[in-house]
Amino acid sequence: MGGRGANGWSGIKAVYSVALLIFSVIIVMALIFDEQTKLSRDVHPALAFVLIWVGLLWLCLVEGGQASMVGLPPIDRELYRDSHPISFRICEHGHKGDNLDRYLLGRQFMVLAIVFVINQSGAPVKDASILGLPSVLANAFLKSGLAMILMTCMIGQLNTQVNASHCMLDFLNDWGNWFTVKVAMAIEASGLLHASYLIQMIVAALAGRTIESNEEPRSGFMNLLFWVRVLYSCAILIFAFFATIAALFEGKTTMWEGVPEVVALVLFFLLMSVVGMLEGMQIAFFGVAKMTDEERKSSKWASMTCDVLFQGEGHNLPGFMVGRQLCVVSCFFVIARVTSMDVEEGESNVLGVSNGAQEFFNTGLLGALITTIVGSIAWQLVASAFPLAFLSTPITYILLRLCLLLEATGICAGAWVIAAVHRKIAGFQRDEVYVGTAEERAAMAHGDKPIHTSELGHLTGGAFPATSDLPIENWVAGATYTERRARILGNIKALRAQLKTASTEEEMQQYETALQAEVASLQRVNREEGQSFRESTKGRDMQLGDLGEDEHEDQYKDETDQHIDDEGQDEDDEE
Repeated sequence: MGGRGANGWSGIKAVYSVALLIFSVIIVMALIFDEQTKLSRDVHPALAFVLIWVGLLWLCLVEGGQASMVGLPPIDRELYRDSHPISFRICEHGHKGDNLDRYLLGRQFMVLAIVFVINQSGAPVKDASILGLPSVLANAFLKSGLAMILMTCMIGQLNTQVNASHCMLDFLNDWGNWFTVKVAMAIEASGLLHASYLIQMIVAALAGRTIESNEEPRSGFMNLLFWVRVLYSCAILIFAFFATIAALFEGKTTMWEGVPEVVALVLFFLLMSVVGMLEGMQIAFFGVAKMTDEERKSSKWASMTCDVLFQGEGHNLPGFMVGRQLCVVSCFFVIARVTSMDVEEGESNVLGVSNGAQEFFNTGLLGALITTIVGSIAWQLVASAFPLAFLSTPITYILLRLCLLLEATGICAGAWVIAAVHRKIAGFQRDEVYVGTAEERAAMAHGDKPIHTSELGHLTGGAFPATSDLPIENWVAGATYTERRARILGNIKALRAQLKTASTEEEMQQYETALQAEVASLQRVNREEGQSFRESTKGRDMQLGDLGEDEHEDQYKDETDQHIDDEGQDEDDEE
């Protein structure tokens, strides 16, 4: 009953969440075509329509790609060279040396830049009114930005994070992800974000430790080029701050009318701090997960936070990640309003710059740069060096509770519906289907190898699949045990046929290795089905419930052997 009740509640949350999403999409599209967003008013509704959907779809690749790029480094790439050639090509370059850190740095700016473009395309202008909505609904969905937040979270972020955290290889295996990774690397190479490396060095010095690198020390010329980019990045960052603050005090931003300039400035720094805390918390949480209980309890607030985070079966950790996404995106949209400039016709430009420069300022990219470096990356770097200290404040505990509360409302449950549909259409399968589990890879002499032994100064700890998976709701989890078993048996049959036609020892060894992985997958399916059956019949006098663990294991092996023998008999009959 408990399982049915949980699935029923999940279904209810999904229905109302999808309804809210559909309503949000309708009113945002209506705003665009009624020229009540900044871009549709100043340029053309068609451009705003195209940009908002291109932005959302590209954000899908950016968010899902991060999950795949951070989760795949430990896995031997030779295991998926042939099955996923594009994923192999991306990882071959993206995981070379310190390229993963470079990608993550550029990707962080891409997220902010895309969100700011989405805001320009779909956020309502002042006094916008659409579809005759009552003032209550207009305030809730338009003025608060809820419609844009729900669209961005469910369509552009969470749904691909869910799929990519379980199906990293299938998700990454397309040219859109290849292009996205290249763009992120190009952004980092431009030096725009190199001020982050200065922060990285300061944090490492404060921690009294060195930053682990997978590359040789830079040569004299490369070192000079590196520091030139650091200096010009710092100069751009300082100018961005100066121009944004000047625009705030002159009232030349898209901030809501009636908000005093001082309040807008305080709100800007406050929201950047909240974003920074949330960005750093995810890294700190994975850092303290490796500590002992005694270490965690050295601080009252850190102990209270960890007790909530790791209680029960650990579901609060993925719950935090979902709620955190909602909080961060909400802050991004408000920051975009605070920092995006809007100079009316006839007014002087901010700091007296040219019209061309002012048009660039109006895109909000200066605010995106500030938030990326100061409101995101800096906090993540601090958390990677001092995870326990980062959690030793009441603010962390309050934010954790807030994120869990938001996740519990189910307001973003529609993301799992989109993920299920996407997964079905694309034919995504879990990575274990292709490369086995970590234990199976180790048994095949392809054991996992971590890319770093220490996360100090790295951003890899901030992606959820670095240590675990985002949850998939049971009611949209995919294939049944029978369907999974049939697929695996089909693979076994095909591999046996290929094994008979193998012409070299190397080919035979490859097929034998793949066959072992499929047999191990079949054992795992039988084990999971047995566990599910025992849970559903708990408390009843069933034969399975009376078996011990060893007897269960023997039963799974016997069932697997029987399935394989039956498949072999079918092959003999065909011959």
